[in-house]
Amino acid sequence: MNLTVVHHIPGRIRWKAGSLFTRGLAESIAERVSAIPGIEGIRVSPRCGSITVAYSTMEALDAACNALSSIRTRAAAPRPASRQAGLPKKSEGEYDWWPLERYVFVRPVLPALWNTAHTILNSIPFIGRGLASLFRGRLNVDVLDASAVGVSILMRDFRTAGLLILLLGLGDMLERVTKKKSLDSLAEQLSVRVSEVWVRNPDGSVAKKSVQSLMPGEAIVARSGAAIPVDGVVLSGEAFVNQATMTGEALPVRKAAGSAVFAGTVIEDGEIDIRPTGTVENSRLSQIARFIDESERQKAGIEGKMEHLADAIVPFNFLLAGLVFLATRNLARTASVLLVDYSCALRLSTPLAVLSAMREGTRSNVLVKGGRHLEALAEADTVVFDKTGTLTQASPRLTDVVSAGTWSREKLLKIAACLEEHFPHPVSRSIVRAAAEAGLDHLVEEHDSEVKYVVAHGIRSRVEGEEVILGSRHFVEEDENVDVSEMEDAIIRLSSEGKSILYMAHDGHLVGIFGVEDPPKPNAVEVIRELKSIGISRVVMLTGDDPRTAENIAGRLGIDEFRSQMLPEGKAEAVRSMRSSGRRVVMVGDGINDAPALTSADVGVSLRDGTDIAQEVADVVLTANDLGDLPKAILLSRNAMKRIHANFRASVGLNSLFLAGGLANVLTPAQSALLHNGTTIGVCLNAMRGNYLKEKAA
Repeated sequence: MNLTVVHHIPGRIRWKAGSLFTRGLAESIAERVSAIPGIEGIRVSPRCGSITVAYSTMEALDAACNALSSIRTRAAAPRPASRQAGLPKKSEGEYDWWPLERYVFVRPVLPALWNTAHTILNSIPFIGRGLASLFRGRLNVDVLDASAVGVSILMRDFRTAGLLILLLGLGDMLERVTKKKSLDSLAEQLSVRVSEVWVRNPDGSVAKKSVQSLMPGEAIVARSGAAIPVDGVVLSGEAFVNQATMTGEALPVRKAAGSAVFAGTVIEDGEIDIRPTGTVENSRLSQIARFIDESERQKAGIEGKMEHLADAIVPFNFLLAGLVFLATRNLARTASVLLVDYSCALRLSTPLAVLSAMREGTRSNVLVKGGRHLEALAEADTVVFDKTGTLTQASPRLTDVVSAGTWSREKLLKIAACLEEHFPHPVSRSIVRAAAEAGLDHLVEEHDSEVKYVVAHGIRSRVEGEEVILGSRHFVEEDENVDVSEMEDAIIRLSSEGKSILYMAHDGHLVGIFGVEDPPKPNAVEVIRELKSIGISRVVMLTGDDPRTAENIAGRLGIDEFRSQMLPEGKAEAVRSMRSSGRRVVMVGDGINDAPALTSADVGVSLRDGTDIAQEVADVVLTANDLGDLPKAILLSRNAMKRIHANFRASVGLNSLFLAGGLANVLTPAQSALLHNGTTIGVCLNAMRGNYLKEKAA
């Protein structure tokens, strides 16, 4: 058996067979491989020609490879109908107009017997699919297509049958090509490489270095909020890892020494040292392949509704055809009913519109991770923003370092930079940058190498043998019971200036505060105004800052509603409350503390420069880091839904006319088939023509 690896992570591998195989052979494969010691599970899909194996040891994997290689296979399943319907084997991303050219230019000069044989041969896949559906007890679109082709052949109307086969084949080709190009665009957007990682030195300290300079045996250090850059095994530490993209698990998984971890998964809390078992490039490609596979299966709600409606209409087509035949005994009129149905256009145009809109979005810096998110975005009436790094500059600036008197300003900045450099957040980067600009070496000896991030609160470590904490007022004052009243004047001054404040305490005493100027993004006011102009009736800002800072920023941006001193669970609860009141909520955030709210919203939106976990859980990513792309994303989704509904109306209206014409004997079966399939191709081309962002949304 010829096998190609399409997905491989430690403990799990999926192969694609060089040919398809029978159900009996699939059962034999499963029985033989599952008997190998160390094989924990196997799933064989004869229809897809894929084999997925879960294993516990490399020896078991080698044995499974040897067993599969020794199995002989033979093709036992039909090729896709579009390929057998006269379409030469082209790559998935190519258009092939030869069947149309043959029908228009070559068919007229060929002998009638040759054309008849060609039509009958190409009808076999369609009739086979229809019979297969009937045997499974399904009366669906495949049965209707088979009936239409079969009746035309029984009537010896081979020209109509050939035209029907041609149009169905071209429809399949257009759908396949568009889907391939859309998913390629998604893969291109996701093909990001990790350039630098933290590694553990022999003395226990950590240092940053490029991925290319990693040496065999070096341990990579991964901390809260960061993506794991490579597949590997945990050497030490403990963390809870979000593995949703790899395993589909909704809850984070505890990882400790000996556990396997996967590239692209995100640490929600904790710190672990990892021994790599694969390269960054291979692991990332594996993740992209999985994302594409998942994207194909994530149908929009409206897409599922249209497919369900398409299949639901089929029995009525047959009922009407039966009544016509009983009343007229005219096979031509009966064929007219079968040849004109509503299902083809509904079934094909909707997924093409969804994929075309997603593809256009990726080109316009809006990455939508599935059709259902596109539909939900179109229905949004409320947009909720996080403040820091989202509405405000992605690169905040540290403006004030105020000492309580125990430590000098230089020492406060050195210690803060040493703690913050481990975490990927704009505020953290501003402190590290300020220390570098001041020429301060923040790798101080008195700082303990262990740094713990307390989600949405702050950082905990040890300095000079005593505990040091750095974070929000809630964390320092309420959770850690540190008195901050002695610096109240400085706190009031910084707050009145609209600055975010970080508090540092050492050994239970406040040693200083940091003022971070986080000015609004240049286009934030324009974005808020544009959202309101396109019908977003409610714009809300959620922030962990104190009320004075929040009010200052909200006033500058023109936001009427805001909530301050919000913890992650508070943000999530606020979003859920809005949804429970009937609102369709879009949450926009970029930090670790925004992840719960992003997952609680109808649609979660993140920026490309946001933390890894925010990008991971978001349904939409603005890849140019431009907040101005948010209204664009909403308009894109609305226009996509508008196009889908327009195609529905056109399909139902025109096909109703063709059906009436066939029943009145005004249209021949050939004319009905041509007009019906022409309508199907027309709405499909309308779905694929793009320009979703150039239309005026409904």
